[in-house]
Amino acid sequence: MNILITGANGQLGQEIRHLIAENDSPLGDISPELLSANILATDVTGDDVVPLDITNSTEVESLIRDNAINVVINCAAATNVDGCETDPDFAQLLNEKGPKNLAKSCSNNGAVLCHVSTDYVFSGDNPMPQTEDAICDPNTVYGKTKLAGENAVRELCPQHFIVRTAWLYGKYGKNFVYTVLNLGKEKDSIKVVDDQHGSPTNAADLAYEILSLIGTENYGTYHCTGNGATTWNVFAQEIMNRAGLSCDVQGCSSAEWAAPAPRPAWSILDNKHLRDTIGDKMPSWDVSLNRFLDSIR
Repeated sequence: MNILITGANGQLGQEIRHLIAENDSPLGDISPELLSANILATDVTGDDVVPLDITNSTEVESLIRDNAINVVINCAAATNVDGCETDPDFAQLLNEKGPKNLAKSCSNNGAVLCHVSTDYVFSGDNPMPQTEDAICDPNTVYGKTKLAGENAVRELCPQHFIVRTAWLYGKYGKNFVYTVLNLGKEKDSIKVVDDQHGSPTNAADLAYEILSLIGTENYGTYHCTGNGATTWNVFAQEIMNRAGLSCDVQGCSSAEWAAPAPRPAWSILDNKHLRDTIGDKMPSWDVSLNRFLDSIR
């Protein structure tokens, strides 16, 4: 098996590469076929990756064809929510045109495409956990371009997995957990919004479920987040408490925080399609957070 990972130096891309190399997930073993796979890691820059601009259709087609790629895992995206609002053309290139190019080339070459997406394809106004068939109604440039990318994948590549996730953190790169830990060591108190609800997701757990999916033919759209729900404020409190930090986490409203792009009040996804197919092994968010904090100590 020849696997192409785009955005391979990002938070999720590095977790997927690590898991294939080490097979060390507490959720279970990955398949022998994946352990022996040839991995082509691509990103825009980096010493340990092949350069690839997914917005260049010629580059994408040549790379997939010439390397006889069987599976593409697309972790590349413009994920800066506020940045997408100020530069919608860049967001459209990365989040719509890039997946469209990958979908066309996968279809041309008989490859499977696993495309990572987001809770932002929903409006965030519904307090009920959203299943995969819930109506999408994004209200940010980020969400709209990610939904356009999803639709291109569905239209152009029959053998596809679309995996939506939310509130992602992990060992690699910048994320909310590292930010809170750093602030907790520097400050006596911080303010964190308490009116946004979601499910924190460990990137290592997400990587395991993605690798489990691509070994099947259960194509379609999936939700994959940590189980249970919380707020950013409670999430931050748990990080402080479990790390033994005395920093006080105070609440504030989204309006008080005043981010350039609106954040969803409700980002709770229901992993229904996982349960109905390969099984949902995602731990509860607090269990996974505790395991993560232990691992980085």
